[in-house]
Amino acid sequence: MTPPAPLKFLHDLFDAAVAAADPAIVLPAWLPLPPSGRTVVLSAGKAGASMAHAVETHWNGELSGLAVTRYGHGIDCEHIEVIEAGHPLPDDAGRAAAGRFLTLARNLTQDDLLLFLMSGGASALLVEPAPGLALNDKRAITRALLRSGAPIDEMNCLRKHLSAIKGGRLAAAAYPARVATLAISDVPGDDPAVIGSGPTVGDPTSCADALEIADKRSIDLPAYARKALAENSWETIKPGDPVLTDATFDLIARPADAQKAAADAARTAGIEPIMLGANLEGEARDLGRKHARLAKSSSPGVIISGGETTVTVSGEHGRGGRNCEYLLALAITLNSAPGIHAIACDTDGIDGTEDAAGAVIGPDTLSRASAAGLDATAMLYGHDSYTFFDVLGDLIRTGPTLTNINDFRAILISGG
Repeated sequence: MTPPAPLKFLHDLFDAAVAAADPAIVLPAWLPLPPSGRTVVLSAGKAGASMAHAVETHWNGELSGLAVTRYGHGIDCEHIEVIEAGHPLPDDAGRAAAGRFLTLARNLTQDDLLLFLMSGGASALLVEPAPGLALNDKRAITRALLRSGAPIDEMNCLRKHLSAIKGGRLAAAAYPARVATLAISDVPGDDPAVIGSGPTVGDPTSCADALEIADKRSIDLPAYARKALAENSWETIKPGDPVLTDATFDLIARPADAQKAAADAARTAGIEPIMLGANLEGEARDLGRKHARLAKSSSPGVIISGGETTVTVSGEHGRGGRNCEYLLALAITLNSAPGIHAIACDTDGIDGTEDAAGAVIGPDTLSRASAAGLDATAMLYGHDSYTFFDVLGDLIRTGPTLTNINDFRAILISGG
């Protein structure tokens, strides 16, 4: 069966995936029991404000707290203060938020509860550099990591070891209070130590690992940072540390949940899903080419995948995130193959640093691009996929979704 409106069908699948991680729906069932003392809520990430709002709506008792989220992703809360900060590059607002997080945590007692809410984006939004490290240095290192093509686990390993709040340090600050973390995963594998760089969980990586990643990815570190890592001066809190004795961690939504929701929606529409998994990584354009070859050899159905690809940038480049770059490579390799449409979007509503979640393609994408005077191959290698799809009118602009469970991709193969 082929849906009468292929692009609408694909957009509906994306909407189903996003809804599977709506904090208002998934968070309430995971709330811990109230403590005998105070409850302080600290929330960080692109879903920081929406998760805080969900807690306020369903919490039985008094609470207070602070949430930090990306600019444009804030919503009003009654008892929890919401501030906005820079992402993907950290800024002064994020640093101020991290400082306040640590202060609030340190003021807790063993009768109190720190309810920590975490979602994708927390690593950049919650920044407190290691002692002696300047914020501008952290920004430069983050920028270099983003351009290096490093996967998220490598990025967050280095970021944890250059931080005073990540890698279990927030839980250490709250000790001996009870710490309950509720997290929405945006990373392949759903590793608690990688999500948001693990402020409340033990970190199995080392300073030596961080230094090795910096060298492998050609990340320029200040001399004193390199020395601190070499001497293990900035080591993180390790699994089994006594300060983590009363700390719990629960995943309330995962990329796999979004994949299942989309697959269920496809089956309801009479389309058989072909599931590739929620943890795909690698260069965005390489994955696009691979998926194009798969689509051309597959039976009718919809190929669904997720994960977090990377874009390695060198020299000057245009505008575009990993989802648009994936789609442009997909379209070029499909070469106008009939009956194939696709969507790729970031579930937070922002692909990279642009104002679009992603885009869609169809069999006519390349012919329309040619008619508009666009050189698809040149724009792919110039990392200018946003401009390509913007000119064609094929960008998807959802605005902030107030959640984040990584990227969503679907390729519809019709039987016609």
